[in-house]
Amino acid sequence: MFFALSTIATTAAAASYAGYASMAPEAQLYGRTLVRGSDPRQIALTYDDGPNDPHTLNLLDVLAKHDAKATFFLIGKHVRKRPDIVRAIQSAGHAIGNHTDSHPNLILVSAARLRQELGDCHKAVQDAIGEYQPLFRPPFGGRRPNVLRTARRMGLEPVMWSVTAYDWSAKSSDVIMNHAVRQMDSRKNKQGEIILLHDGGHLEFGADRGHTVEATRRLLERYSDEGKRFVSIPEFAR
Repeated sequence: MFFALSTIATTAAAASYAGYASMAPEAQLYGRTLVRGSDPRQIALTYDDGPNDPHTLNLLDVLAKHDAKATFFLIGKHVRKRPDIVRAIQSAGHAIGNHTDSHPNLILVSAARLRQELGDCHKAVQDAIGEYQPLFRPPFGGRRPNVLRTARRMGLEPVMWSVTAYDWSAKSSDVIMNHAVRQMDSRKNKQGEIILLHDGGHLEFGADRGHTVEATRRLLERYSDEGKRFVSIPEFAR
């Protein structure tokens, strides 16, 4: 009886960890992903779910004022709606990555759907700007071994994050700042951090990201004063 209960407990624990590893941004169980950098003076701001009008363009203005570079993980269906914003991101010198075509949880889709999601987003971005950085971020952070294998076979580098700002549901820029600063300062700035933010929404085009724009301005001011440099993922020291 004890052996049976022990086996059940071990199996349940393993299943629980496997589920955690499929969603937790820092987990490496299903394959290596970029989470942090080696240079503690660097910060990588990353924005998911765009392009989005007007907030992506407002972010570009804020980033330009601080001579900061960022990385935008774009959704294909939004790219087709506003390729001009994608061109503006590229023209400003920021990096662009693949965030699938319609933002499904990739843990739940078939292998064929996975390839289509990545391929359709790639085509949308390529139609808008031509070649771009081979970066990929799974929606919701969801991945399993086949997700990462397929992405790499398609020439994409998986990029996760180390700081979650929870801006998708924040009611103010203060909330976003508090989440980000608490996580970053608790680590005593020993590594380069990748911050997860959102310039759009996956459910519909036009999501209000005004709080994210303001929080970005405040993050740039706070950490620039501390001697940090804001860089895109291709510039990030590994």
